[in-house]
Amino acid sequence: MNQVIFEKRYILLIVLFIVSILSSSYTAYYAQSDSWQAGVARVDITPKDSLWMGGYASRDHTAEGTLHKLWSKALAVVDKNGNRGVIVTNDILGFPKDISDNIKERCKKEYQLEKPQIILSSSHTHSGPAVRNNLDLVYPLSEDHIKDIENYSIELENRIVDLIGKALENLISVQLFSDNGVARFQINRRNNNARTLSVQTDLNGPNDYAVPVLEVRKMNEELYTTLFGYACHPTVLNSYKWSGDYPGFAQLALEEKYSEATAMFFQGCGADQNPLPRRSVSLAKQYGQELAAAVERIIEDESDPISAELKTGYTEVEIFFSSPPKIETLEELAADTTLYSYQQKWVKQMLSKIKDGEQIPKSYPYPIQIWKLGSQTIIALGGEVVIDYAIKLKRIFGNDIFVMGYCNDVMGYIPTTRVLREGGYESRQAQMVYGLPSTWKADIEVRILQSVIDLAKKIGIEILEPQLFSN
Repeated sequence: MNQVIFEKRYILLIVLFIVSILSSSYTAYYAQSDSWQAGVARVDITPKDSLWMGGYASRDHTAEGTLHKLWSKALAVVDKNGNRGVIVTNDILGFPKDISDNIKERCKKEYQLEKPQIILSSSHTHSGPAVRNNLDLVYPLSEDHIKDIENYSIELENRIVDLIGKALENLISVQLFSDNGVARFQINRRNNNARTLSVQTDLNGPNDYAVPVLEVRKMNEELYTTLFGYACHPTVLNSYKWSGDYPGFAQLALEEKYSEATAMFFQGCGADQNPLPRRSVSLAKQYGQELAAAVERIIEDESDPISAELKTGYTEVEIFFSSPPKIETLEELAADTTLYSYQQKWVKQMLSKIKDGEQIPKSYPYPIQIWKLGSQTIIALGGEVVIDYAIKLKRIFGNDIFVMGYCNDVMGYIPTTRVLREGGYESRQAQMVYGLPSTWKADIEVRILQSVIDLAKKIGIEILEPQLFSN
């Protein structure tokens, strides 16, 4: 009898031990996969007063109204080890270096966040407000306009710093998911004529139709935030009303569909990509709905959660200018009455600097940032980046990566060797728009791609094809 009782107890202990092991494994698995925390916050950045709009040289007066509100939105994430990161998306043309640096320096003091931990993304809408030190030569600004832009820029800095703090305060337990959808309204503007588009049967590239999507879900699987991107200029609209253009309509559509979730848009490498046809509100809504539908498809599909591990990296690589024009050439240009207004301003500015003995910069500190969220790589590049960079980076790191442009510092167009060789606005005229001293040297592509590879190696990202610089 005692032997039977002993055997039963022994078997029970074994069963309890096995259950305990299985339970521990189960708990460990979900502790690892579900231990993300995330917080989201948003702030209305629509100018209260009439302000000069950013993006077009053709505008001749300030904004006249609002089509829909402009927003800055912040997503803060914390991994299982307490590593933090914040992505801020903004309905503006772009951040100049001084505003970006000010925001990051203040966040270092107030929230102990370093540069690699903050991505400042701009949608590049051409229906948002102008900010200081960004395309100043393009606009016919009065002293009052300049003062208003400066005041708005200071207010924008303050709001974004506060916004980041609120996102960090709103942390809840979440799961992260990622995937890429598809939308096909981007058209390479260098290789297709907008005027003859209606009769074209074939469109010329290169293009990248990916719609990268990061889903943030509460533990009950309810959608909390969706961060998504697309590589295409937000230039459907050119009116005098504030709007986020097609990305604004995409976010509105997603927030109507998922009423408890925040939708956030980031711009890809869309410097040479336009939404065509364009120039009507109905088209902006159409493209927004197409983009929202691509995101919705990803949200509705099932996918595996991303493990709760965050690694961040940041670097600045010197990219070099070609030799600035000689004073004789500038003086000849100054007498040319056929130049556009911004070209005339650029010539006068360069002449003034050279005659005053001012040192003309030979290079620019170009920002590169990488996040690794579990197995998901996000590469954030500064400037107006042409689509070739996204295509080549996907060959180097895999098609599933997210490539963001217009991040942290929008200092000018960033062409590849091919685009420099072919010429055109993105390689030869755009430097005047941004007040740069000259075009970029031909090694710009190699320097940027190699710097991305070097930074990726430091944070443990696999390199598939490291040498892809030839065209």
